[in-house]
Amino acid sequence: MAIHDLSARLWEERELLDLLTFKLEEEQLLLTAGKTRWLPHATREVEQVLERLAASGLARAVAASGVALEWGLPEESTLRELAGGAPEGPWGEILSAHLAAMTDQTALIRQLRDANAQFLRAAARSTQETLADAAAAGTTYDAKGRAASDGEARMFVRDF
Repeated sequence: MAIHDLSARLWEERELLDLLTFKLEEEQLLLTAGKTRWLPHATREVEQVLERLAASGLARAVAASGVALEWGLPEESTLRELAGGAPEGPWGEILSAHLAAMTDQTALIRQLRDANAQFLRAAARSTQETLADAAAAGTTYDAKGRAASDGEARMFVRDF
């Protein structure tokens, strides 16, 4: 039965959503701890999970299309429409439960993504301010290697 394949695909997608949530929380912990050294690794892992989710979503769409045709619904029926159009039995409730869980998980992922983006913007702003301060505080040196005041800054070239 196509519905069993669809159910398996939905469970797989839910597990990937859980993994994405974990990876985003991991990324957030790195950001809040200031461990920016590991951010490229965390970001790459998030991207890998997103790629797997895209493939899983495609497989789910194919399975859902098969279920829709089997149940006499339009081929492009959504999960909500499949749950509403399910034949007598437990499948309508099972599909509704999957939909509710995935909707909740997606909302949590959106919140984590937005919070991480905010942390990254703040870190970028802080880095820019630090660099601006460092550039403004640059010092030049005189011929004897001592720090020169702004008025005494000289450039010299030694002939060898």
